[in-house]
Amino acid sequence: MTATLTAPSPTPAPARPGAKWTTPALVVLLAGTAVLYLWNLTDSGWGNQYYAAATQAGSQSWTAWLFGGLDAGGVITVDKPPASLWVSGLFARIFGFSSWTVLAPQAIEGVLTVWLLYATVKRTSGPVAGLLAGTALAITPVAVLMFRFNLPDALLVLLMVAGAYCTVRALEKASPLWLALAGVAVGFAFLAKMGQAFLVLPAFAAAYLLAAPTSLGKRFLHLLGAAVAVAVSAGWFIALVEWWPTASRPYIGGSTNDSLWQLAMGYNGLGRIFGGPGRGMLAGAPNANLGFGGETGIGRLFGASMGGEISWLLPAALVGLIAGLWFTRKAPLTDRTRAALVMWGLWVIGNGVVFSYMSGITHPYYTVAAAPGVAAIVAIAGREMWRGRSHQPVRIALAVMVAASGFWGFILLARFGEWQPAIRWTVLVLTILVTTAIVMGVKRIAALTAATALLSSAAFSVATAATPHGGSIPMSGPAEYASDMGGGMRGGPGTSEQIIDLLRNTTGTWAAATVSAQSAASLSLASGKAVIGIGGWSGGDPAPTLEEFKQYVADGRIGYFVSGGGMGDRGDNEITSWVAANFEATTVDGTTVYKLS
Repeated sequence: MTATLTAPSPTPAPARPGAKWTTPALVVLLAGTAVLYLWNLTDSGWGNQYYAAATQAGSQSWTAWLFGGLDAGGVITVDKPPASLWVSGLFARIFGFSSWTVLAPQAIEGVLTVWLLYATVKRTSGPVAGLLAGTALAITPVAVLMFRFNLPDALLVLLMVAGAYCTVRALEKASPLWLALAGVAVGFAFLAKMGQAFLVLPAFAAAYLLAAPTSLGKRFLHLLGAAVAVAVSAGWFIALVEWWPTASRPYIGGSTNDSLWQLAMGYNGLGRIFGGPGRGMLAGAPNANLGFGGETGIGRLFGASMGGEISWLLPAALVGLIAGLWFTRKAPLTDRTRAALVMWGLWVIGNGVVFSYMSGITHPYYTVAAAPGVAAIVAIAGREMWRGRSHQPVRIALAVMVAASGFWGFILLARFGEWQPAIRWTVLVLTILVTTAIVMGVKRIAALTAATALLSSAAFSVATAATPHGGSIPMSGPAEYASDMGGGMRGGPGTSEQIIDLLRNTTGTWAAATVSAQSAASLSLASGKAVIGIGGWSGGDPAPTLEEFKQYVADGRIGYFVSGGGMGDRGDNEITSWVAANFEATTVDGTTVYKLS
């Protein structure tokens, strides 16, 4: 950043990597992150019951584990690829299935993500910037939320940051091997949450094309090799699913033709970006609903839905990115500071544009994918401007950065009524004092400057960690906010002790069947037995078919049919009607139950 400010060196050498304080500071950062992400983790119970049931199934059946099956009997998968369930399923097999083994993998992935971001930023901007980036990510509210919850986003972000680390290593000596490893990381990120992983590819490619110290032809050739690595590391599992006999694996939930490729391109791909037919109650969900992202447009990331998740440091990052690119405009093409800003800037812009304008199913927690980029930009730009603050333009840019963070933090905190008003007023006062001191050239306020920029985000993150979360649409913040907006779809039919006792005493492949995956998940988690979720996530998937269901019943493989709680109409019209016409109904604690075997 100081390329035009401090001759002759185009980029100041980073602080000595072997400095005595670096390792202890990193240990403190990672230990603090672990405490934030693991403390009272099991207060959230099963978190998202849908994925918790799939973890349970994976701990009981290797086939369910491999394909991400919702039930150990192998009827249907979750509507995402299974990479995150591979991790939690192994945890459950090794340590036993429990709330901790469902939720702890994401917390550990969060600590690893913070460490990798530190290592990535350190290589271009020194340990101070690395520590600041790791801290900023660790206390981003949506990161705290996702690294304490069992959704695929935690593994997605870890692998995306691993890709960034490999890209930075590739930039240093134009290494095709490191660039290929970046492609492998992104490919496996695809197996965590499909196409969202690819949003960082333009950032990696642009940085390498701009700054790799080799000829343009070799840069393109290396990128081609990395593209092959992406295709192979993502495509092997798609090929496995396509080649595996359909009769011996679960139906691919969320797809229209039992194809993982169709799921990637349709429901979880273009359907998310451009909209289209939904699933059950999600179809036609009002875009103004906070749980569905709010209104589309350039202000979406700052709005009532996504603002409290990701935007705390976003204004500062945008200021830092613009200032950083301006101050390095005359630097050599291989300048590592500018290359880093290009990579992280395109990371944030790519994710931000998609999240702002996608018109399909959108949830605020998706924005966790942008959090590493925001944290890295703030750290890199902030560190470089602090080092160049003897120059008035740089000093003013740094003051604007801090002001953008502090004043926006004050505005965000004010959205939450009377929750801890002293914090927002403290942030406001500190922001005024610190920005004034920076402009006036006051020295020895580095720690106070960083604290001012991060205070509001840190406070909201602590509130997020202190709040149990469940359902399908968790949101950050204090309990009175998150519980209202993030509850989503919890529970299911017939979770009374009497019904659970009936299921526990069955011996067939499935203790019961019920309409929709959420209903099946609650029954399965309560009983410890496999339960068929007819129709998948919302009852609309063609699994099992009526003929398959009849055969299961004829073979004595299903104990009970539990009515109620389904969101789709397929199961109600076909399987439910057939069960009602052929079996005697009984009522248990207000729930209609049919004994099938």
